Amino acid sequence: MPRTTTYLELSQDGAGAHKFYEVAVEGTEVTVRYGRIGADGQSQTSAFPSEAKAQAAAVKKIGEKVRKGYAPAVRGQRAARAVTRRQVTSAPSTARAVAPVLWRFRTGQAAFGIHVGEDRCWVGNQAGDVYTVSHGGEVLAHYKLPDGVKCLVADDFWIYAGCDDGKVYDLSSKLPFAAYDIAADVDIFWLDIREGVLNVSDRAGGLTVIDHEDEYQWARRSTGEHGWMVRADERAVYHGHHQGVTAYAPDGSGELWHTPTSGQVLFGWQEDDSVYAGTARNVVQRLSKATGVVEATFRCDTAVYACATAPGGRFVFAGDSSSSVYCFDADGTRLWKLGTGGGSALSMQFFEDKLYMVTTDGSLVCLDASPAAVAAAQQGTVPVAADIKSAAALPTYTPAATVTTVTLPPPGAVVVECVQDAGRLRVHVVSDGFEPSWNVQFPRAMRQPGARYVVDALHPAEAGFYRVRGEIRRLVR
Repeated sequence: MPRTTTYLELSQDGAGAHKFYEVAVEGTEVTVRYGRIGADGQSQTSAFPSEAKAQAAAVKKIGEKVRKGYAPAVRGQRAARAVTRRQVTSAPSTARAVAPVLWRFRTGQAAFGIHVGEDRCWVGNQAGDVYTVSHGGEVLAHYKLPDGVKCLVADDFWIYAGCDDGKVYDLSSKLPFAAYDIAADVDIFWLDIREGVLNVSDRAGGLTVIDHEDEYQWARRSTGEHGWMVRADERAVYHGHHQGVTAYAPDGSGELWHTPTSGQVLFGWQEDDSVYAGTARNVVQRLSKATGVVEATFRCDTAVYACATAPGGRFVFAGDSSSSVYCFDADGTRLWKLGTGGGSALSMQFFEDKLYMVTTDGSLVCLDASPAAVAAAQQGTVPVAADIKSAAALPTYTPAATVTTVTLPPPGAVVVECVQDAGRLRVHVVSDGFEPSWNVQFPRAMRQPGARYVVDALHPAEAGFYRVRGEIRRLVR
């Protein structure tokens, strides 16, 4: 009997559902393949006693999906991923003095991504280059990812980079790998991640939430477009767009509050009890996380591209479209304004009296924000900024095309196994000392039924699953 195939798609713009479901019947066998549109997906083959029963099973599966909104489609006809590059202008600063810049590292392309940790800084640019730099200004490592690093986000130990190809790469081990794959018709603007749950804000004002299994959970369409802000905590997901800031319940059950802001939101920051929105109308506004009420306004002289705070919000920093950087106290009083000395800040983060910025000229800048250094700068005395160079012998790490194999687990390593669980591929722990019923967060592209893998370590998450730390290798015998 010839093979018959039925291909269905579920694609709901603004709702975050972009999946396919294919049923193929050949003789007494039925093969089901499913996944995200544009990916190969997963497949299962089942055998039946007769061709008639195989056909009946296929009809039942197709009917179930059609009732859920799937419709016949032609594979490969969907449009390519939409990619929006943020178009920004940067005018010369009108400040009378220049900021006390300690060092500057030029990446070669406009940079949006920044994360500052205890021992190093991360910067990612439009060419897909991600560098780590010590706080003293030494370039430590170079990762080469696909073009367009949208942003860098941290989730405890784990560092993630979102790129124009729609994938979010885990940079926490030696070789990066794709940890999340965002639906092709979500035009990504910004990301945040908490306890393995990824929050995606997009061009259309949509908000999509993906869990630690890289599976769609829920989505909402806000009243405004251009979602350049998304922040999350245990109480809510805070989404900033051109109509203001909207807070949603973490489980997607509803809107908690919406607050119009003074101008389109271009950047967001959060502290324990407040969120901060930098806007196109020259202000940063602090909103209560509990109620959405505007608690304070911090006025700049041109559109605000980036903002950050000192711990607890005791100082608020802002970068504008005219290559200036500002500092305010908690009630909104402007303490100082200084020129950056090289481009407008597109992202920033404060750490131990230093303000780190990535700018329109592609630089990662370390600014001494201590009161003494700023006072000296206001009087015209600034240090000579060191121009940091990348070492010629610096290795470059790229996403691995294949998984490294080992024949024996190294001492102290943990063994996990990929298993079929209710029609889905899951990863469970094999080694002793772990909860065997918990799933392991694991790259979907690496999962092969029945395969075992060796990981350096596993860490429990509050939601009841394990997170991989370190290198992943396949165990072969």
